[in-house]
Amino acid sequence: MKFCSSCGSTVVLQIPDGDDRERFVCSHCEVIHYINPRVIVGCVPYYDGKVLLCKRAIEPRKNYWTLPAGFMENGETTPQGAARETWEEARARVSKLELYRVFDVPSINQVYMFYRCDLDKGEFGVGPESLETDLYLEQDIPWNEIAFPVVHQTLKSFFLDMKNNHFPVQVSSIEYKPRRA
Repeated sequence: MKFCSSCGSTVVLQIPDGDDRERFVCSHCEVIHYINPRVIVGCVPYYDGKVLLCKRAIEPRKNYWTLPAGFMENGETTPQGAARETWEEARARVSKLELYRVFDVPSINQVYMFYRCDLDKGEFGVGPESLETDLYLEQDIPWNEIAFPVVHQTLKSFFLDMKNNHFPVQVSSIEYKPRRA
């Protein structure tokens, strides 16, 4: 960050009074700019024992498979955001959303929240951020072409939980360095 979004003056990195870490502070109006993690919401849509995956049409990880997910928008709940992302990426309507996985990814300042849900009528299509979409049984998933570690772990957990017919909410962290292009 270089400039204050309130007055346009330059910002400096300093520890504000009463704080314990560096923040961007405006050199003129003294507004403190907090930069917090981004929330990514998505779904694990399933139908007839299969999971809906999307092949990414955009970077990062273009041409790799993922669950429908994306950044939460202001003014929406996490389930609303997950359902919206599923519509945008896979033209699929979902219902019975239940929180399933939460991942903290501090190395890239993100929090992921995946909801297990029904794929209504088994209908889906291709949205503007996807090259293709399809339903997959566990043994047919292109495991070497999964876009992100959080998606890989979510899918592995989901199919194991399906065998046990028990879907506990799990919270975990992923520590890794972002890939360089």
